[in-house]
Amino acid sequence: MATKGTQLDNDKHLLKFSTYEEYLDSLVTQVDLDYLRNTETARLIAELGYKSTGETLDREAFHDRRNIVKDLLFPVWRPFTLDSELTNHRDPLIIELSLRERANRLGTLSTIIFVKIITKSGFEVSGYIDFAHRLRRENWKPFFEGRRKLRPGKSDLSYYHWKTKKLILNGTDNYEPVMDVKKGILLKNLKDLKFVDLDPKTSPGVDTFRLRVESRDYQQVVLYDHVVRCRL
Repeated sequence: MATKGTQLDNDKHLLKFSTYEEYLDSLVTQVDLDYLRNTETARLIAELGYKSTGETLDREAFHDRRNIVKDLLFPVWRPFTLDSELTNHRDPLIIELSLRERANRLGTLSTIIFVKIITKSGFEVSGYIDFAHRLRRENWKPFFEGRRKLRPGKSDLSYYHWKTKKLILNGTDNYEPVMDVKKGILLKNLKDLKFVDLDPKTSPGVDTFRLRVESRDYQQVVLYDHVVRCRL
């Protein structure tokens, strides 16, 4: 909401004008029309700033500032599209992630994907992927249609190349990697501040559920579904 006395608050009156011409007409008096005897001339005089003690907006500024106020007071709901919609590929991982796409886009569920693959050169590469983070930055339709495989990258939550033995950790929109002396790598959810434990031998944590997915396209896949309960 616009704070009283701010530019946005002062620009609220622009909403009562449907066109720039209506705005100019509001600056013209009946005396002006009687004297000039021409509406277009009166508007031109107003546009040049001669009929206003304050700022007179040009056409571009009028539309820009009117649109800003309109978007602030009456935001338009823009629904997102699901990349998995209308796809019917039967790979188990595609099916599982299709079921989770909407909830991850809405932010009620935050899925972490552990995936291990064999590269063309024969080496293992693995990593933890923040599904919602990647959804916002990539077109996933080729994946859901089975035309592209899921691959961990060096910008994901974690990336490990088994030949070089090099581990890369990154923060994302939803998680911060935390090194624990006893438990190893934990992932801290930035919305509810709860931790996801990646150790397969222990509980994954509060409001988190672990699922192993068998897919012939990947050496290993594990999903960690964290139910996000934002703090008030």
